[in-house]
Amino acid sequence: MRNLLLPAAAGTMLAACTSTAPAEDVDQAGADTATDTTVVEAAADPAPELCVGMGPQTPRDISITAGLNTVTFQTAPPASSMNLCNIHTHTNAEHKGPGFSVFVDASDNGGYACNATADLTDAELLPVEGAYKGVVPGQTIEVHWVHTTCDTVPGEGLGACVPETCTDPLLRVEAQTFLVVNDPNALDFTVMADVIEEKGGFYQAGMIPSDTGTPVSFRGSTTGPSYTEAVCSPAQVTWNVRPQCAELDINSLHKWAADGNVFNETKSHGVRQLVTAPELLSPIE
Repeated sequence: MRNLLLPAAAGTMLAACTSTAPAEDVDQAGADTATDTTVVEAAADPAPELCVGMGPQTPRDISITAGLNTVTFQTAPPASSMNLCNIHTHTNAEHKGPGFSVFVDASDNGGYACNATADLTDAELLPVEGAYKGVVPGQTIEVHWVHTTCDTVPGEGLGACVPETCTDPLLRVEAQTFLVVNDPNALDFTVMADVIEEKGGFYQAGMIPSDTGTPVSFRGSTTGPSYTEAVCSPAQVTWNVRPQCAELDINSLHKWAADGNVFNETKSHGVRQLVTAPELLSPIE
């Protein structure tokens, strides 16, 4: 989930770094054994502490149900009883799942790729220019349909999902991972990202895949590359992550951006690296 909410609280503390003098200065000062010991101890400073006080974090390996984070909050209602407020994508998958378990790298554009990536044909990998940036055929994206209990309309970022007039909102993210291909027979993103006004009294997405496995539900947070295991998101989010990939036509992503959309999305975003510390994960029930 893109950084839709405020950054982690300033009170989240990292382990202090120790500064030492350059080696040549130490030599000139006639450093003794005690000084050398100080340098060694500084190099062995512990890694930044886990921000356990922020509550359960996301993304995670959805195949692992264990979690030790004891912070609980009310589970959001089903998406059909909430307002769709935002849609955006990440390249690659932020979560790790049975159908997307190929590790890409640990950068802000890393994450996980769909298992079938290596099986794509030359035609499916054919490059195509377009309006949607940050993703090409052969890459994986994770799409987030963000829903809120606030009385609001779909739009861009925080203002749409948590307007100032809404107190104590509940948030839910419906997540689906796609293998992007150059194939008009693959899924059409303009259909899935279409906004249906007041369906059952709520704004809803045109379509979210229902044939990619039973969604894994858990308590977590917002995501995005600005967060780590030491700098956590304070947001409380109910997640539904589907375990298998589906193929998505790159041309439909370009059309979605070229035609304009209420979310003002024209590029795929970076990823937050997988959260693995049990202390930061909620148990999956």
